[in-house]
Amino acid sequence: MRACIQSSYPGRLSLGLVDGLEDRPHRFGNAPPRYNGAPGQDLWVIRQEAAGERSLELLRWGLIPHFYADKPKPPPINARVESAAQKPMFRQAYAKRRCIVPVDGFFEWKAIVGGAKQPFAFAMWDRAPFGLAGLWENWRDPTTGDWTRTFCVLTTRANALMRPIHDRMPVILRPTDHEPWLSGNAVEPEALGPYPDELMTLWPVSTRVNSPRNDDPGVIEPMVQASATAPLDGNSA
Repeated sequence: MRACIQSSYPGRLSLGLVDGLEDRPHRFGNAPPRYNGAPGQDLWVIRQEAAGERSLELLRWGLIPHFYADKPKPPPINARVESAAQKPMFRQAYAKRRCIVPVDGFFEWKAIVGGAKQPFAFAMWDRAPFGLAGLWENWRDPTTGDWTRTFCVLTTRANALMRPIHDRMPVILRPTDHEPWLSGNAVEPEALGPYPDELMTLWPVSTRVNSPRNDDPGVIEPMVQASATAPLDGNSA
């Protein structure tokens, strides 16, 4: 997954997912919709402080562990859920700094004839917003002293809908797992596995989405599928 969709007003994306967030429209009044969120950009993330207070904030996509003197090149945008709890780069955040990335959907690319790649959008069947499991960090730049909060998205095995496109997919949290995940409590293993494909849909979109400069409603509009791409299954839009 290399881009995500946060096209709704941030309050709608987050308030229905997690308790403990207040709807304060003035915080988001100047925040434009994001139709083509990409690595290196600031995206909306729900996180929880050590004291238990929850907030919806803009964090940079690309994790920089707090104990790193320099930025990884490039900072990882994803972490495999199967190993994140053990890998030095992710294990502290996995234990103490989990987050939820509220989205309307995400993009993935499929290789087609001639080496080109066809982008697809993935979403819930009913187009409801959903939460991706993530990890966050607070990193201080040693050259400037400035602090930057960053995040990455956990990935798992692809479900049947995603598998013809890619062998990995983001971890989509079930509504009942939002609270334990954000609180750092134990989560059932199946909650971090492939999301049920019958609850999702996909559709091909324009290659305009390949550039993050194209951040408008047109990038998520369905396009007529080229004959070179694989047929969509019954869950497609």
